[in-house]
Amino acid sequence: MLLQREGIKVNHKRVYRLYCLENLNVRLPSRRKQVARPGIEIVKENQAHEVWAMDFIADQLFNGKWLRTLTLVDVFTRECLLTHVGQSIKGIDVVKTLSSDFV
Repeated sequence: MLLQREGIKVNHKRVYRLYCLENLNVRLPSRRKQVARPGIEIVKENQAHEVWAMDFIADQLFNGKWLRTLTLVDVFTRECLLTHVGQSIKGIDVVKTLSSDFV
C-alpha cells in the first residue's frame, strides 16, 4: 500500500472502510503479477505439413532410470512424424535428429 511505503502505519480494514464511505474505487492488490508479453498471432492450419508440434515425454523405469521421448506431430493430421527415444536427449541430439530425418 502507498501509505505503508510512506511509513504510515495503518490498518487495511480502516482504509477500505474510508474508501467505501467516500465512494472511491478500491484498488485491491493483484493476486498474481502479469507478465507483459507481445501478442503472438495464433496460426491456424489449413492443410497437412503446415504446423508441427514438438514435445518431450519422460517416464521412469522400474530400475529408476529415466526414459525420454521426443515426438514431432503434424497438427492438422495428428500424425506422428518423428519419435526419438533415449535416456538423455540434449539439444544437439534434437538438431541432429531433425536435420537427418527432414533433409
